[in-house]
Amino acid sequence: MKKQLINYETMIRITKGISHSRDPEEVVLITVEGIKTALDAKGCALFLINRKTRELEMAASYGLSEEYINKGPLSALKSITQSAEDGPVAIHDVGDDPRIQYPEEAKKEGIASILSVPIIMRTKLTGVLRVYTSETWEFTLEDVNFVQALAQIAGMAIEMSRLYQGQKEAIGILKSMREAKSVRSKRRTPFEGVPVSVPLSERPKSPPNIGPLPKAFHM
Repeated sequence: MKKQLINYETMIRITKGISHSRDPEEVVLITVEGIKTALDAKGCALFLINRKTRELEMAASYGLSEEYINKGPLSALKSITQSAEDGPVAIHDVGDDPRIQYPEEAKKEGIASILSVPIIMRTKLTGVLRVYTSETWEFTLEDVNFVQALAQIAGMAIEMSRLYQGQKEAIGILKSMREAKSVRSKRRTPFEGVPVSVPLSERPKSPPNIGPLPKAFHM
C-alpha cells in the first residue's frame, strides 16, 4: 500500500459507479474494487451480518484468494469486536493482535495489517468493510475517513437496491394479480352475456319443454 492523496475525484468516481447500479451484488463489487485500487492495498472485502447466525458473510471481495475467503466462519461477536462497537479499528500487525480470529490464515495469505470499519444503517450494524495490506501499515486519519465514507455510501446503496428489488417484485405480483382478475372477468357461461360471477338463482332459465301440442290445436 502506498501513501497517496485521496482526492475528491477518486471519491466521485467510485460513488458515481455505485449510484448507477440497482443491483446489490454489483454495488458491493464496485465498492471493494474501487477502494482496493484507490489505496493500492492488497485486498478489500465487504461483509454483511446474518441476523440469525450472528456471523459475517462475505458479500464481495477483491484481491483475496479463494483459500483465504473460505477459511471459516467469522463471528460478528468475536471478529475484531470493537469494529462493531467503537467504530473503525486498525490492526497494525495481524500476527500480534488477539482481535484477529484467523491469524495464521492471514499470515499465510500475506496480510500484514487490516483496517475494519462498520457499516451502520438506521443505528444498526449491518456489515463491515475491511482493507488488507501486504505490509505493516499505519493507517492515517485520511485513510480511515475515506474508507468509512465509502462504507456508509455502500450501505445506503445496498439498502436502496434491496428496496428497489422488493418494489420491483411487488409490482410484478400486483401485475400478475390484475392480469388473473382480468381473465376471470372475461369468462362466460353457456348463457351468452352472463358472467360467471352471476349467481345461479339470477341466471335466465331455459324455456320449458312443453312437448307436442294436443290434436285439438292442430289445423
